[in-house]
Amino acid sequence: MSVTEPQVIEVLKQCYDPEIPVDLWSLGLIYDIKIQDQDNNCYIDIIMSLTTPGCAMGNYMAQDIKTKLEAVSEITEANVRVTFDPPWNPEMMSDEAKGKLGFSPPAATDQKSNSVD
Repeated sequence: MSVTEPQVIEVLKQCYDPEIPVDLWSLGLIYDIKIQDQDNNCYIDIIMSLTTPGCAMGNYMAQDIKTKLEAVSEITEANVRVTFDPPWNPEMMSDEAKGKLGFSPPAATDQKSNSVD
């Protein structure tokens, strides 16, 4: 049976940054998911980022993703690579994550003209 991207995302939603009470998927830290089926084996490659390059929990989070994905019986192996290109920023979070963390919605832009009549 082939693993689908929505199934992988459901697993990613169970992985958290230990310092932030929001899952890694909703934080926008997952940049890419590749699923390869070969000879009845399923390989998952994840490219992710961290909220800051100096985050000491990066290895922990990558290992957590790997462990949880490999616990799925259809997944043979999962690999996680951390990148900082492009750098993560709060705009990458889902609206729900922004709300949980107290980020205000973007201000409405004023479309009025500044010209004088």
